[in-house]
Amino acid sequence: MDADVVLAVNHLTSRWVRELPPGTTVVSGLGVWPLLALLSTAADEPGRSELAEAAGVDAVAGAAKAVELMAAVDSAADLHAALGVWVHEQLKLSESFDSVVPAALSGTLTGDSASDKAKLDAWATEHTDGLIREMPLDVTPDLAVVLASALSLRTTWVEPFTEQVKRQNDGPWSGGSWHWLERTDRELDAVRVYDGLTVVTVQGDADVDVLLGIGDAEAAQGDVLAGLLAASVASGGLGGLGGLELVDQGEPGQEVAPGVTIGKTASAAAEVKLSLPSFSVEVEHDLLASREVFGLSTVTSAPRGGGHFSAISPEPLVVGQARQTVLARFFATGFEAAAVTAVGLMRAAMVVPKTRRLEVSLDRPFAFVAVHRASRLPVVAGWIAEPTEPA
Repeated sequence: MDADVVLAVNHLTSRWVRELPPGTTVVSGLGVWPLLALLSTAADEPGRSELAEAAGVDAVAGAAKAVELMAAVDSAADLHAALGVWVHEQLKLSESFDSVVPAALSGTLTGDSASDKAKLDAWATEHTDGLIREMPLDVTPDLAVVLASALSLRTTWVEPFTEQVKRQNDGPWSGGSWHWLERTDRELDAVRVYDGLTVVTVQGDADVDVLLGIGDAEAAQGDVLAGLLAASVASGGLGGLGGLELVDQGEPGQEVAPGVTIGKTASAAAEVKLSLPSFSVEVEHDLLASREVFGLSTVTSAPRGGGHFSAISPEPLVVGQARQTVLARFFATGFEAAAVTAVGLMRAAMVVPKTRRLEVSLDRPFAFVAVHRASRLPVVAGWIAEPTEPA
């Protein structure tokens, strides 16, 4: 794969994870990147530069790089990737459309929400092997163009874990019982430490590994995620301090790195014991909530004069929706993940701007009065100290 593109995807993902609210989550910068790259080629200034900067790509080459990346990902043993573009059958296309969007990626939208949704959902289901069954867009008649990426991953561990139910007696999860995974192996250098971040590589049996990262108890979520992303590309997963060096750093019972304690074994050789809870996470992200991260600020605003994407259509178009559904599951025998990311372009005239509103809630004692309209004569007046009609 193109090393510059790999770094660009990593940087995009790193910026994104720093913007996420605290809590369990999962994202796929890889799912977003090809759509931004493709849109950068199709966009007019200033949106073109914003999208290209967010994707870290030359706008002229963005669409071609997007197609190349997804083809390279799809060629991996454990991965599947696809790009799709659907255009409303009544949308007038620019002469440059075919140079931006390869013909093989193009489908049509009819404006019939039910049939269009069925078509888009079927594509998502097919290209995630059934892990995600819906396109993460509101499929409405005013959708002019839909761009989507789909990713799926399934791998089996070289060394499986054993399973048990474990009760935590201390730490932030104390008092709870959890489904826990545990295994022991001899690959000490699967553990590496980078500036207060412990990274453990769990090897898949084909061409995908899963890296697990833990920082100090006070470390911020975004810092740990960004640090793990940086470690994933540092020296091909090397660098830092390896487990072979770490095992001699302290005495039994001593913590020598975040999450790493020296223990004892009856084995003839040093080993690594890894334990963690199994997990299953599924999240939907509204990319427009962080539009600056993705270079979507200009292209989501009402255009002045022409549109934002003249390479797609002479009709003024704006990005009206951008969402991602993504899931990840880590279990005893392997790992699976999938992401469907979609961007919906709409005709600018159809985009309804969001305005402020007043929200009034009478959730404490209030007064009322009934008046005769013409004379303003009060007929009845009263005070409600508490609701009078029980459920």
